[in-house]
Amino acid sequence: MMLVLGAMAQEARAANPSEELEALLSGIAAGSREDLAELYRRTRAAVYGLALSYLKNGAEAEDVAQDTFVKVWAAAPSYRPQGKPMAWLLTIARNLALGRLRTAARIQDLSEAQWSAFSIESDTLTADDRTVLGAALGRLSDEERHIVVLHAVCGLKHREIAQFLDLALPTVLSKYHRSLKKLKTILEGDDAQ
Repeated sequence: MMLVLGAMAQEARAANPSEELEALLSGIAAGSREDLAELYRRTRAAVYGLALSYLKNGAEAEDVAQDTFVKVWAAAPSYRPQGKPMAWLLTIARNLALGRLRTAARIQDLSEAQWSAFSIESDTLTADDRTVLGAALGRLSDEERHIVVLHAVCGLKHREIAQFLDLALPTVLSKYHRSLKKLKTILEGDDAQ
C-alpha cells in the first residue's frame, strides 16, 4: 500500500515540476494550443482524481476536468507565477467541482467501476491495483480522501494541502497518517465492516 501511494506521489512530482508547468502556462497565455495539450497530458490524472474525490461520479469528474482546462485556457493570461502552478490548477478544479456539488445538491456513493476509471499512467499500478485502491479510498471520509489524493496523487505537500483545504497543518498530518492506517487495514482485509 505505502509503496503504491509512494510511487504515485513520485510520479506526480516527477511529471509536474513547477518551472515546466509555469512555462506551459506562459505559452498558453500567449495562445499556444500545444502547451495546453502538454499541460493536459501532464496534469489530467491529478485534476480528474481531485474532481472525482469531490463528486464521486466518473462522468461528472471528467466534465469538471475538461471544464478546468477550458477555464485554464481563458484564465492563463491572468496567472501570476508564484511557484505554485499545480495549486492554481487544482484550485480551479476544486472550485468547479464544488460549484457542481452546490448546483446538484446531491452526493452519490462512489462505485468501484468509477474509481477504476481513474487512470494513472504507471508501471507500478495495474488495473486491479487501481480498482482495489479506489474501493479502499471510497471507504474513507470525504476529507480523508481529499487529503490522501492531494498528497499521494497530486503531489502537494502537507503545508499546501492545509492551505488548500483551510485546515491546520497538524490536522492535515494527523488525518493523512490516520487515513493511511485505515487504508492499510482495509487493504489487508482486517477491516471489521
